[in-house]
Amino acid sequence: MTAIVVGYVPKAEGRAALRRAAEEARLRGARLVVVNSARGGRDFDDDDAVRADAELATVSQQLKDAGIEAEVRQLVRGMDVAEDIIAVAEEHAADFIVIGLRRRSPVGKLILGSNAQRILLDAPCPVLAVKAEDVD
Repeated sequence: MTAIVVGYVPKAEGRAALRRAAEEARLRGARLVVVNSARGGRDFDDDDAVRADAELATVSQQLKDAGIEAEVRQLVRGMDVAEDIIAVAEEHAADFIVIGLRRRSPVGKLILGSNAQRILLDAPCPVLAVKAEDVD
């Protein structure tokens, strides 16, 4: 069975990526692997973990209700988001990766988007980048 990996954060860009990845999974009869990655450490406390678990449980149930075979993974292992998504894509021999993008200021464009850029450049498969909607 084919696999699609999607990077998910509970923000507009993450929801846009998840919607598109779910559509693609349904169209292709593919398995969806949802990856929520956090570095951990002192910036990721117990409250963050509880919120993330609840959010991911909701995502998992929504995908199940939609009839999409999915695995939802929360990774807190000290790796960069890009490293986690690429590693999962390699592990599942993904057909492609879906990531969400958000609008950035001119300065933000210059210095930011490093995770998206690294995924686009280093992924072992094609990457579909989805723009977040202005109103989610």
